[in-house]
Amino acid sequence: MEEQRPDIPDKLYFRIGDVSKLAGIKPYVLRFWETEFPGLGPKKSGKGHRLYRRKDVELVLEIKRLLYEKRFTIEGARKHLDARPRNAALKTVEASGKKAKRGQGDLFRDPAPVIAGIRKELTEILEILR
Repeated sequence: MEEQRPDIPDKLYFRIGDVSKLAGIKPYVLRFWETEFPGLGPKKSGKGHRLYRRKDVELVLEIKRLLYEKRFTIEGARKHLDARPRNAALKTVEASGKKAKRGQGDLFRDPAPVIAGIRKELTEILEILR
C-alpha cells in the first residue's frame, strides 16, 4: 500500500520543522540523511538555520519512499538515486497525479512577453490621462 504524497506548499524555502512535518519524520532523521545522501544539502541562513528548497523537499519524500515503502537500505537508496536522471524526482511527482504549481525554473523564463504586456497597459493608461 503506497502512502499518498503530501502537497508541498508553494514557497521558496522551508525550515527543518516544516520539512519534518511534511515528510512525517523527525528532524534528527533529516540531519542524518544529509550526511548519507550528497544530493540533500539545504542552505544555511545567517543564523545557521537549515533552509530547504522545493527540490530538497521532493528528494526527502523520495528518500522516505525508498527507505520506508520500498525497504531499500541507505546504501541501496543512495545508489538508486545516483543512477536516475537529474529531473526524475519532478517526473515522479508529476506521475503521481500532482502538478507542480511553480518550479524554480519558472523564475528564469523569458520576461519579454510580460514586459511587453506591461508596457502596452502603461501606454494605454498614459493615453487616457492625456
